[in-house]
Amino acid sequence: MQIKNNTFVITGAAQGLGEAISLMLAHHGARLALLDVNVEGLDETLASCKRTGAEGYAFTCDVADETSVRRCFASIEEHLGPIAGLVNNAGILRDGMLVKVKDDEIVDRMSLEQWQQVIDINLTGVFLCGREAATSMIRNGKGGVIINISSISRTGYIGQSNYAAAKAGVAALSATWALELARYDIRSAAIAPGVFETEMVASLRPEAHERIANAVPLRRTGAVDELAHAVEFIIENDYFSGRILELDGGLRF
Repeated sequence: MQIKNNTFVITGAAQGLGEAISLMLAHHGARLALLDVNVEGLDETLASCKRTGAEGYAFTCDVADETSVRRCFASIEEHLGPIAGLVNNAGILRDGMLVKVKDDEIVDRMSLEQWQQVIDINLTGVFLCGREAATSMIRNGKGGVIINISSISRTGYIGQSNYAAAKAGVAALSATWALELARYDIRSAAIAPGVFETEMVASLRPEAHERIANAVPLRRTGAVDELAHAVEFIIENDYFSGRILELDGGLRF
């Protein structure tokens, strides 16, 4: 699929990986629908994209809310026409141990709220946006591509019961949709990033940042532009579907 003149939806576009993906698509001449709940950050990303000459709109959308998602996708088609691609990037962290023990005493447990917030945004949000995008693509009969951002943590990581479960679910959705939607010329795939230089990672104390970087065989964190390039590869390679592209510098948990 070519990027130029096609409409792409990017969730979590206000910062970090979503911003980098949006700018990559803008530089390639895409029409952009940028989604986030962070209105200020969303407007800044849109302004940066428009400086490249790209056409785009910002949509305030809670990806975990079905009504919000349905209204948003209807508005996208109204403003930008048929949807060709979706990048499901929106996600949050609410880390915590399942059961935290100190001096043989239970001092904390992961709350249901911590669990549900991550599942709602990181997994249910992917489902809701994927369903609306697929509906649009099938209705328009022009095919498309859905790219979901999973994680290296999908195989399990300490303190991330909620996040790991959600990202494993995202990987499973990607494979399932590839099987279900291929007959409509719709591809589905996922990217599983390792540690990338987002605002959260960049804000770590120098010693913590160095420790994380040294755990990666390549001895550095990933650049957000490198993940955006992976999105570009999947979009443009019409034979990539149903698989997870692992982008982690060789890191293994």
